[in-house]
Amino acid sequence: MSRMSRTDRPYDLVLFGATGFVGALTAHYLAAHAPRDLRWAVAGRDEHRLERLRERLPGGADVGVLRADVSEPATLRALAGHARVVATTVGPYVLHGEELVAACADAGTDYLDLTGEPEFVDLMYIRHDARARETGARLVHACGFDSVPHDLGAYFTVRQLPEDVPLTVDGFVTVDAAFSGGTLASALNQLARARRMLAASRERARHEPRLPGRRVTAPTGAPRFAAEVGAWALPLPTLDPQIVRRSARALERYGPDFRYRHYAAVKHLPVAVGGVAAVGAVAAAAQLPPARRWLSDRLRPGDGPDAEKRAKSWFSVRFVGEGGGRRVYTEVAGGDPGYDETAKMFAEAALCLAFDDLPPTAGQVTTAQAMGDALIERLRSAGITFRVAAER
Repeated sequence: MSRMSRTDRPYDLVLFGATGFVGALTAHYLAAHAPRDLRWAVAGRDEHRLERLRERLPGGADVGVLRADVSEPATLRALAGHARVVATTVGPYVLHGEELVAACADAGTDYLDLTGEPEFVDLMYIRHDARARETGARLVHACGFDSVPHDLGAYFTVRQLPEDVPLTVDGFVTVDAAFSGGTLASALNQLARARRMLAASRERARHEPRLPGRRVTAPTGAPRFAAEVGAWALPLPTLDPQIVRRSARALERYGPDFRYRHYAAVKHLPVAVGGVAAVGAVAAAAQLPPARRWLSDRLRPGDGPDAEKRAKSWFSVRFVGEGGGRRVYTEVAGGDPGYDETAKMFAEAALCLAFDDLPPTAGQVTTAQAMGDALIERLRSAGITFRVAAER
C-alpha cells in the first residue's frame, strides 16, 4: 500500500489525549510552531474539554475536534482513517494503547507515542509489525524523553566514528526535574508486570529475524566509577537501551559489532547508593496492590510540575563512543525533560513523519531508523543541543 498524499485524508496530524498534562503541552507547542498549512485536530473522549483546549490555542479556530475513546474501538478506527499521522499520549499504553496501534496498522496511518513500557513495545511488534509493513504504516514508540535523546544521541555519536568497524557507545544520563502523575502511574504499572514483561521480551526474540554477519548487544553492565565522565555510573533498566539496540540492528552504519550500555551518572557515592535503595523499595512496593494504590494516590494522572518548576529543570545525556582507533565525546542536552522538552520532541517527531523526506520504512521502527538526521535537525532548530564535546 502506498503512503497517503496530503489530500487523501482530512488531517495531516491528530493528537489523541490532548487534554492530558503532556497532551496539552504538545497541543500548545504545535499551535505555536507548526507550519501554517498543517491540517490537524485534537482528539479524546470528552469533546467539551477538547473544545475548551482549542479555545486556548493560538489559531485554535482552525484546529479540528474529534471524539475517540480507547473503550470504543470503532472510534479509534475512525480516528486512524481521518489522519496521516496519529500521536497519542494515552497511557499506560499496555492497558490502553493496543487498539489504536491496531487501527493505525490496518489503515496505513503513521503512529507515534510516548511509551516507556518495554512490554507494550514488544507486544505491538509481535502483533502488529507485519500488518504495518503490508500497509506502509510506521509505528514509532518512545518519542519523548523515552527514548529520543538516547536513541538519536547514540545515532549521532556513531555518525562521528569510522564505518565498518566494531563500535561501542556508553550513554550517561543526568536529570534535574520532577515528574507527573501519569509518569508515576505508568512506572508503577510496569514494575508490577515484571513477569509479563519478561515473557513478552522472550516471545519477541522468537519473532525477530537473525542478523547474519553482524552482532548488536546492549548489556546491563555493572555499577562503576566512570572516569570518562567523572561520575558514578548506575545501570538504568529503562526502555532506552532496547530502542538503541533496535536502531543498531536496523542500520548497518552501527558497524559489524555494536555494543551499547546505558547509565545514570551520579556525582556522589552516597546519592548513588540511596538512589539504588529507593528504586528497589518502589519496585518491591509495586508488587503489592495496596502499596501500589497508596503510591499512585500521592500523585494522580493529570497532575504535574508547574511552569516555574519546569523552567528550572534540565537534562544532559553524555555519550562516549569508541571504534577504529578513535574516541568521541558527545552530548544531547535541553530543558525540562519530562514535559516541555518531551512535548517538543513528540510534536517535532510527528511533524517530521508528516512532512519530511525520510527513508522508506514501515512496520515498528525507531526514531533513528525512521527519522534520523531529519529529526536531529528539527530538534536542534527547536533548541535541543546535539554536539561533539571532544574527540581523539
